Amino acid sequence: MPVYVDDAMWSWQGLRWCHLLADDISELHRFAALLGLKRTSYQGPPKTGAPHYDLTGYERRLAIARGAVVCSRQDIVAVLRRVRPRKVAPAQR
Repeated sequence: MPVYVDDAMWSWQGLRWCHLLADDISELHRFAALLGLKRTSYQGPPKTGAPHYDLTGYERRLAIARGAVVCSRQDIVAVLRRVRPRKVAPAQR
C-alpha cells in the first residue's frame, strides 16, 4: 500500500516541512515508525481532518528513499479526500 509525501515545503522553526500520508492509517503509522517518527507526532481527527505526519526536509528525503510516492499538490488533495473521515449525517427524526 503506498505512502505519499507532498511537494509542499514550508518553513517553521528554521526547518522546511511537508506531509506524509497513506491510504491506510496502519500503513501510515508503520512507515512513520520505519522513519523513526514518534507516534506522538501523528496528527489526525479530531485535531485535524486529515490523518498525517509532518516531515522535515531530511525525513522527506529518507521517506522517498524508502519508497514514499512524491505527490503534487493536486495529487495530495486527492489522497486527503480518500483518507479524510466522512461525517455521518444525523438520522432523520
